[in-house]
Amino acid sequence: MTAAERIIVPLDVPTLADAISLLEQLPQVNFWKVGLELFVSSGPAILQVLRERQKRIFLDLKFHDIPNTVAKACRGAAVYEVDFLSLHAAAGRAALTAAAAATQGTSTKLLAISVLTSLSARELALDLKISLELQDYALQMALLAQDCGLAGAVCSPQEIAALRRVCGNNLLLVCPGIRPTWSDPGDQRRTTPPAQALQAGADYLVIGRPITAASHPAQAWERICEEITAA
Repeated sequence: MTAAERIIVPLDVPTLADAISLLEQLPQVNFWKVGLELFVSSGPAILQVLRERQKRIFLDLKFHDIPNTVAKACRGAAVYEVDFLSLHAAAGRAALTAAAAATQGTSTKLLAISVLTSLSARELALDLKISLELQDYALQMALLAQDCGLAGAVCSPQEIAALRRVCGNNLLLVCPGIRPTWSDPGDQRRTTPPAQALQAGADYLVIGRPITAASHPAQAWERICEEITAA
């Protein structure tokens, strides 16, 4: 894959009109992420817009519920023929297994959220009372997802090398928290530059605000692609 094919850009905007405006500004982007904010406001209409433009879709709804509900939600989302669909690994083995069974035979690949990239090691320990080190916990969640038949995991770029070493090359690793050195990290706690994340073993990078919040999004996109290619 080229650098451009490995970058997923989030449509983190409040309305369908805003999403279409961003698509018009970045026609060269092939892979888009639709999250909770936009899907709640626009419903599947945005997915239809993306399909009409022959774009790849990561439907990032992060399902986390009882197994029956998660399975039915995943089955319903797979009808939209999205490429990736996310759910929390912390939903547990039964939910992950049920989700994998519910989407078997579809074109949708399930990705397990290991640890949100907005969480720090301190918050994991003190607020969530998880005794494992953050990287160890992310690794356990990825291994659980792999064992349950999911296609991949979403992880911080700082956990890529460890996950790749233990999980091998059969698990897709999709990484948010990607920030070029010249951009503001925002609320992301565990960030890495794009080229470094790919070199560590990431399959896809989710890069949002450095592109979408830039004064010239297309120029920011080109700059990131050039930096990755040159690395």
